[in-house]
Amino acid sequence: MDILQKITQAIAPSLEAMGYGLVMVKLAEGSRRRALIVMAERTDNKAMSFDDCTEISRTVSALLDVEDPIQGAYDLEVCSPGIDRPLTRAKDFERFAGYEAKCETMIPVDGRKRFRGVIKGIKDGLVTLSLPEGGDASIPFQNIRTAKLVLTDALVAEAMKKHS
Repeated sequence: MDILQKITQAIAPSLEAMGYGLVMVKLAEGSRRRALIVMAERTDNKAMSFDDCTEISRTVSALLDVEDPIQGAYDLEVCSPGIDRPLTRAKDFERFAGYEAKCETMIPVDGRKRFRGVIKGIKDGLVTLSLPEGGDASIPFQNIRTAKLVLTDALVAEAMKKHS
């Protein structure tokens, strides 16, 4: 089990109990120190606030002080996924069906590694995108290296509803 899996296992249950979903955990090497980036969202789908990030930061900091999975000094950064958020979990492809996304695979699918299209959903471990050039691409979820929503007018309008 790698360090990010250990961190995820250490913090995810507490965040879920607090009403947050863990979107991503990333360890980034900075120019001065490493940074542990924790991306989370509210499970009630409301917009994240500064107070939410502060609450998560305090909890994660306390949990990691006990577990101590990272050698040496690091900065803890807590953030929300933002409008053009990464899609890291299978349920993200259900939740954001109908929105445009970009995906990059680890292994080529139909001779390519980069895809952009409207998410149709996920079924039996396959993410389906409707491609602008026509047809669909079926991508095994486990083969997705990175995926994120594309900033479109529809996505911005949906985000504005959350803030009103």
